Amino acid sequence: MPDPRADSEGAASPEAQAGQAEAGPGQILEAAQRLAQGRLVAFPTETVYGLGADAENPAAVARIYDAKRRPANHPVIVHLAPDTDPGYWAASIPSQARLLMAAFWPGPLTLILPRAARIPDAVSGGQDSIGLRCPSHPVAQRLLHAFSVLKPHGCGGVAAPSANQFGQVSPTRAAHVRSEFPHLDEQALMILEGGDSEVGIESTILDLSRLEQGVGPVLLRPGHVTALQIAEVLGVPPALPDAAAPRVSGSLKAHYAPRTPVSLVSAQVLDDWIRGRGVPPGRVAAVVLDAPPGPAPGGVEWIVLPADPAAYARRLYALLRDLDEAGYDRILLQRPPAGPAWQGVNDRITRAAAAFG
Repeated sequence: MPDPRADSEGAASPEAQAGQAEAGPGQILEAAQRLAQGRLVAFPTETVYGLGADAENPAAVARIYDAKRRPANHPVIVHLAPDTDPGYWAASIPSQARLLMAAFWPGPLTLILPRAARIPDAVSGGQDSIGLRCPSHPVAQRLLHAFSVLKPHGCGGVAAPSANQFGQVSPTRAAHVRSEFPHLDEQALMILEGGDSEVGIESTILDLSRLEQGVGPVLLRPGHVTALQIAEVLGVPPALPDAAAPRVSGSLKAHYAPRTPVSLVSAQVLDDWIRGRGVPPGRVAAVVLDAPPGPAPGGVEWIVLPADPAAYARRLYALLRDLDEAGYDRILLQRPPAGPAWQGVNDRITRAAAAFG
């Protein structure tokens, strides 16, 4: 079991890096051919590992939903190679989308746009919108390009939610994917190796599908690309989600949850423990941003993560998985700051804790 206290700065340890050689050209070609045959392929992106299928093949997309036990009305994101025309997938590409693509693609930004009529609604949960993203991970790009070459129109897209059981912690390593789908053999699911995901949490999702209705950009899921960065490109800040917004991945109240119960606590609570007040029962992992000014009380282990949002996000999901394997009774996460840079992290840990009431 990896030591959950190791790698507090977010970089993969030598042990974690062992066996993480990137998928080679032969594996990429085989994976692209499997996608063309309607089969499943898990692949790395800079955010998390995705569970992919041909986005134009409803039967293949249904295999994603079946493997993940995902509700049929919960949309997935279509991943495109950098040289793929997003106009094949979207009914229209507004100027705001072009600006954001130029600024952040390839990268961890998903744009919700009106879905082209030729694209099956299996990828959008029956909605008339579609989520598009161009990942920056080199293995993902090579796979998406190889798959597009196999398509008659040359604009292949891969539907790919995170490669985990629905509602659970997203995988940031190939080994995480294998642990999520032990019932699928190598014929049913091919997994491409690409090392640890650099970003570590899912992409930012921005809705641009309702511009013609007078509804401006809406931030549906925060992530590595912040609302402030989006505002700098568009000249206006994105609005918060509204009741009429499209359904998107990761928007349920409870999501991203480990098996071990998770709670959020304040710095004051941690200080009270040091003074011997209200110490929780059982074996507890307390994930904090700074080393507390005193020893941990009995049964509590301090685990310090970086007080930098990008480094924290990079380490978060792998740590939660490690703590699950270590057999703790509870995981307590110190609440990070509430600033814009921490919005993506706060979104994920709040939803993780919501799974436990």
